[in-house]
Amino acid sequence: MLGWRRFVLAVVGGFGAIIACLAIFIVLMNPYGNLPKLVFSEHAITDINQRFQYPSLIRSGRYDSIIVGASDARLLRPDFLDDAFGGHFANLSMNAGLAWEQYQLVNLFLRQPGKPRMLLMGLDHVWCDEDAAEERTTFRGFPDWMYDDNRWNDLGYMLNQQTVEISARRLAVAAGFKSARFPDGYEVFTPPENAYDKIKVRNKLWGKAGPHEIEPVTPPYAPTETQRASWQFPALPWLDDILTRFPGRVVLAFMPAHVSAQPVPGSAKAARRRSDTKRPSSISTSSRRSRRRMTIIGTGCITASRSPTGSSRISPRR
Repeated sequence: MLGWRRFVLAVVGGFGAIIACLAIFIVLMNPYGNLPKLVFSEHAITDINQRFQYPSLIRSGRYDSIIVGASDARLLRPDFLDDAFGGHFANLSMNAGLAWEQYQLVNLFLRQPGKPRMLLMGLDHVWCDEDAAEERTTFRGFPDWMYDDNRWNDLGYMLNQQTVEISARRLAVAAGFKSARFPDGYEVFTPPENAYDKIKVRNKLWGKAGPHEIEPVTPPYAPTETQRASWQFPALPWLDDILTRFPGRVVLAFMPAHVSAQPVPGSAKAARRRSDTKRPSSISTSSRRSRRRMTIIGTGCITASRSPTGSSRISPRR
């Protein structure tokens, strides 16, 4: 009986020692840059999931301007924007970034010390999706615990296999065996130009049917006033909140989409996204905040206008 007791104690003690060592290793490596810096003064990104790594870029204090969007905005080069607009940009665009996730990034940026200089929002269909309030995150996961102001509550979420693996990569970077990824958020994720495969791209865009002329729906879908009034754009209040609170310059850039990914002209989907409305918007920014400069590039499911009182207005196209 005594032998079994010693065996159980040895197993439990050994398991506890392993867990303790892994926890200490994670804290020392600080793989997400969200814990107090005990070993490395600078964070090195070694993970491909931007949602877990961008909070450290925001909190670094190195950037007074940011780019936020989905993957279609990831190839906007921060150094080019530095030269064009001044300031110091970080590209915080995420693969398949949803509107709520982008909203959280901007919220975290606005809570940091210092005065934000510029925000470039790469807008696409996610800001117009009617299910944006329900489908806030993707299968990649979104670490809400990294986006609050209490860093110590992050520890309860970090003792897992993925974090241990990323910690090992961080050690490999420190030892010179690996290189850090996207130090300012920017990374070319597309194949090199000399590897461009026209046939592969064509199949990806058009599928098995191949390139074809897109025939408009005739007669075009004509929604009733009741249908227009029922259209929901739950993400636009988040965008309006960003524009209201952001103290610097804002650029809203609608990212271009290939014609095969756009709604068929004349369809109900196209009418929802692009048709005009005479109904005034209930979504507007305050006059005080609207005095700063705002630029809109391209067209999409929202419009901007200026009321007689001088306030800017962000409106869904109906």
